Amino acid sequence: MTLTFNQEVYTDLLSEVIPKIIETEAEYEQTLATVEALTFNQNRTPEQTALYKLLVMLVEAYETERYPIQDVSPVDVLNHIMAASGTRQADLVGIIGSSGVVSEIVNGKRTLSKAQAKILADRFKVSLSLFI
Repeated sequence: MTLTFNQEVYTDLLSEVIPKIIETEAEYEQTLATVEALTFNQNRTPEQTALYKLLVMLVEAYETERYPIQDVSPVDVLNHIMAASGTRQADLVGIIGSSGVVSEIVNGKRTLSKAQAKILADRFKVSLSLFI
């Protein structure tokens, strides 16, 4: 059974939410609350799904403008993951190289090889792209 899109139902949803460009933190929080409610609605209608996609685009636009993601080096990522997980340099010795190699990598004096990046991604269960 295919559900059809009902323009009238969608118009009613739009009039309830009144989506617009997010300009303030309060509008952001309100829109985010609606997005979260729709996210966890397991029986979303096609109209709710369309509204959800629209609101997600508005939230992403606000976040991109307000909270830009800075470029982070693989070494910065590694140091952050190590700190967050309580991993010490000594814990990586023998896994990605000798103590000298690990020290040089952690201190940004040596770049990670693709093989080392893969090992770290597997070890920390994160995307390989974080280390490349």
